[in-house]
Amino acid sequence: MTQAPHHWYIIVNPAAAAGKVGRNWASIATRLEAGGISFEAVFTERHRHATELAITAIKNGCRHLIGVGGDGTNNELVNGIMQQEVVPSNEILYCLLPIGTGNDWIKTHRIPRKLGPWISMLQAGNSTHQDMGWVEYQANKAKNRHYFANVAGMAYDAFVVHYVDKLKTSLSNKLIYLWVVLRCLWKYDLSAARLQFAGRKVEDKFYTINVGIGRYSGGGMQFVPHAEPRDGMLALTYVGQLTKWQVIKNTYRFYNGSLGKHPLVHTTQVDTLRVDSLSPEVPTLLEVDGEYLGHTPVSFGIIPDALHFICPPFQKKM
Repeated sequence: MTQAPHHWYIIVNPAAAAGKVGRNWASIATRLEAGGISFEAVFTERHRHATELAITAIKNGCRHLIGVGGDGTNNELVNGIMQQEVVPSNEILYCLLPIGTGNDWIKTHRIPRKLGPWISMLQAGNSTHQDMGWVEYQANKAKNRHYFANVAGMAYDAFVVHYVDKLKTSLSNKLIYLWVVLRCLWKYDLSAARLQFAGRKVEDKFYTINVGIGRYSGGGMQFVPHAEPRDGMLALTYVGQLTKWQVIKNTYRFYNGSLGKHPLVHTTQVDTLRVDSLSPEVPTLLEVDGEYLGHTPVSFGIIPDALHFICPPFQKKM
């Protein structure tokens, strides 16, 4: 007996990729319809609206969700899946149509960016699971909780994201983004913090601290090249007191997966992590999937196999 095709609820971020999604949605929808995809679509209207729409859709009986956008849209959708309390999160089948600037989450899972192969993947219906991370942090003098499917960054990574946020502009051009990253390097002072994990305490001034489930962030950089999305552990990378020139000299390591070979770079895997600033007046900042969230004190944990999503067939071997 042939299974009936799923009816998908599609949450579209029209502002993604500097407005490319909104401009091209009509042609995308036509291609989906031609591919026999049954769906209804809704557009987001504000920051974190995708999270709200996902929660409401699941409350109304939806179990098949598609997000259209980049890593930020993806993060909002998976937060809706994780925050809703109607069904276990892995009973929701999710898929991302990646139209964004960085598209880092899909790199770990090799989800296609071109619409034709993506539609073929959706039609094939192969799926897998991955772990989800959670983080608790301070913002606006209150404790908050957020989920992530890819990479969280602290210290320099969060400093850059916070700086970009204050510019209130889209940095869709990667050369401009690289210029901003290098400019921030001369503005950044190393963050004095304490890490606690696996019965250990590490106190230092850190260039960066990264916690990952996926391997890529920042437009293809590999701060956590040892991340495995289904091993029930968080990949942790922390970098000590690199000078600014050492950072520039070793930039190639961010892209080729060799970051852990530098003597001041430490990589490990943890199930929980606590980060505290050693200077209460200067907290250590936090970003998740390119969104600035807040600052220390910060705690991380993991939920195994929490996200169920469409992927290419070979992902079943993960």
